[in-house]
Amino acid sequence: MTDKLVGTAVRGSTIGEVMANINRAEELGVHAAWMTTGGASLDSMTCFAAAAASTSSIKLGTSIVPTYPRHPLVAVQQAQVVAQLAPGRFRLGVGPSHRPTIESMGIEFDAPLAHLREYIQILKSVLQTGAVDFDGEHYSAHATIPGPLDVQVMASALRKGSFELCGAEADGAISWICPSSYLRDVALPAMEKGAREASRPVPPLIAHAPVCVHENPDEVRAALRQQFGHPGLPFYQNMLIEAGYPEAKEGVWSDAMIDGVAIWGDEETVAQGIQELLDMGATEVLASPVTAGPDPAASLERTTKLLGQAAASVR
Repeated sequence: MTDKLVGTAVRGSTIGEVMANINRAEELGVHAAWMTTGGASLDSMTCFAAAAASTSSIKLGTSIVPTYPRHPLVAVQQAQVVAQLAPGRFRLGVGPSHRPTIESMGIEFDAPLAHLREYIQILKSVLQTGAVDFDGEHYSAHATIPGPLDVQVMASALRKGSFELCGAEADGAISWICPSSYLRDVALPAMEKGAREASRPVPPLIAHAPVCVHENPDEVRAALRQQFGHPGLPFYQNMLIEAGYPEAKEGVWSDAMIDGVAIWGDEETVAQGIQELLDMGATEVLASPVTAGPDPAASLERTTKLLGQAAASVR
């Protein structure tokens, strides 16, 4: 039996939409549902608490909860609820987000990797051992909970330093829009280095990628540009430039960039692309569905069905 997973990002402007998408993914056999928290959108952990009762097998994961707006013990308060409602199914992914996003809230964005390291250490201590007694440079945390919980603490990663940090500290690294060659040549070696220096096994790599089961290239590329915005943030641009796309400095998606980061095409082509990411070394593919063509609901259903089929056949 393989330990490889296929997951999907779920979205919705209401809790009803989010729950319906999670329930449908479970019904189709998708291994995991992931959800992003950002801005004033619905809080992912609250949504998962609501969805826990109507699901029984699908894993629930945050990808990601931004760290700066909430103290790690606040994240622990929420994580306990989801972990108790969906035992063994909840994975907590956290990350610093981006300077423009955080500073627009009036919050100082400094030393993101150092902040993230301490945040992970606090979360893992209290969630996985039941107690934390921590005084660091950026955070202090002294608390206990009734007992350890089965919650993996993962973190976002985009550049070499963050992948090394995940290798050393986290229970998994969650990438985003990274070409497979970058994951192979930069991310995995960095995770191996971090794990080796920390004398621990290499944690899982969750490869987060846009996925669209649709054959029309113009419609796929137009949909991705519309739904995912411009790669204008410096972290994304620098990663894409390092991955071999110098045009990323212009802050717009070239066709080559889209084809390098997205998995799209007919069912057979997309299933093959998912398997190739897993064969390359990813532990899980986190598909972020791109809805293309005149009927977004039908497009989402087609892609989600394929993800369920891919989940059943991964090797």
